[in-house]
Amino acid sequence: MRLTHGGAVWLMVVVTLMWGTAGVVTRHLAQAHSFEITFWRSLFTMLSLLVILPLWRGRAVFSQVRNGGRELWISGVCWAVMFTAFMVALTLASTASVLVTMSLGPLLTALAARFFIGHRLPTRTWLAIVVAGLGIGWMYGTQLLQGGGASVLGTLVALCVPLAGAANWTVVQHAQAKGHDIDLVPAVLIGAVLTALFTLPFAWPFQASAHDLGLLAFLGVFQLAIPCVLSVLCAQVLKAPEVALLALLEVIFGIALAWVGAGEEPAASVLTGGALVIGALVFNELLALRSRRTTAADTALPGAH
Repeated sequence: MRLTHGGAVWLMVVVTLMWGTAGVVTRHLAQAHSFEITFWRSLFTMLSLLVILPLWRGRAVFSQVRNGGRELWISGVCWAVMFTAFMVALTLASTASVLVTMSLGPLLTALAARFFIGHRLPTRTWLAIVVAGLGIGWMYGTQLLQGGGASVLGTLVALCVPLAGAANWTVVQHAQAKGHDIDLVPAVLIGAVLTALFTLPFAWPFQASAHDLGLLAFLGVFQLAIPCVLSVLCAQVLKAPEVALLALLEVIFGIALAWVGAGEEPAASVLTGGALVIGALVFNELLALRSRRTTAADTALPGAH
């Protein structure tokens, strides 16, 4: 069954709300440390997808993983980088700083399209890149002046998420140009497996309590696996600018949930820098929706992390 446009919009809102729970849930962990958090979330994501994918796509999905080719596995590595960097960044910096940094994804993807594939960028996108860069620069600079070394490190780690997302998009576009379609959901499964394997040595010895494991299971299933599948369904109906605009709700939901549910009040510098970044993105995507020309650079790539 294919979603209607209105149904896809509301489903995407639900997806962003599910993505936005990562910060507030992480703040309620008692004993698990950074790489252990990443390991357990990825393990639960992997187990969830091993159940969901055969029910959704049939057992043939596993042959897609085996025979997917180099591009599928490179995409899986990109997902692994995003999964790891996101959770580690949340242990080093505020939820707001991490989410604002990650929201640069669409603009970094546009730059990747310009420099690696040769797509021409409209003036509105260049302007959005400059304004968003000013916003991020303000946020980083203020943190440095205030002696927030850990926060700066966390936001730098968070920057790996949109960079890996841009690389992922480039790989997908290159594969499609050669006539090879990459199924993103199996690539996410590969990313979860690689993340669990990579972080296991750093996660040992385990310190998570039963309470922590319950929260981490929630993150793996309801914050990542299920919304990942739902976002792919939405991306089949919505235009790329619509997906990008709706995905920005994750920043709002994530900051609000962490503020209300964990007492994590965002710093003024983060709110100011974030307003510049989000404003630039909204401006760019609204103009993109008005444009009648659709380019390959507008291809939607769901932003699970």
